[in-house]
Amino acid sequence: MKNSDRNPYPEREKVFSQLLKPILGVLVLILLLIGVMLFMIFRPDFSAEKETKPEQLLSETSGSSEQSALAPGDGIDAETGLVASAGLELIKANCTNCHSSALIIQNRFTREGWKEKIVWMQETQGLWPLGESEEAILDYLAEHYAPAPYLGRRAPLREIEWYELED
Repeated sequence: MKNSDRNPYPEREKVFSQLLKPILGVLVLILLLIGVMLFMIFRPDFSAEKETKPEQLLSETSGSSEQSALAPGDGIDAETGLVASAGLELIKANCTNCHSSALIIQNRFTREGWKEKIVWMQETQGLWPLGESEEAILDYLAEHYAPAPYLGRRAPLREIEWYELED
């Protein structure tokens, strides 16, 4: 069987194969340009990669306006974003040694709640016995990361002056 018997239009096939590569090249170029345009639209600033600073971490995770106003030098540890006060070094040595300080900042518990978390970490996560340090750690956590009223929600409306709708 001759090649011309299988393809009744050899000239069309030749033209098609000659045009296929340039057309695919143009399509790839168009897709690349669209990709670059989308990248520029959604990320116009190449310096958008910013380091997470402790004050950003606080404002993003805590939602507490009191702590969001704090910045390193204002009682916030620049390394961890945690409140810099007595007990911080114990927290660094026993807590942030295994997990991020963001886990502490984003959670709010009572002293009993923090104790439950410590027990849970000891029973399931391999946290070592804290010994004498446990009371100081609980004091620190209960003082600085206690439940905040209306955390993440607006305060209830008060002193509302209701009025009648007129027709």
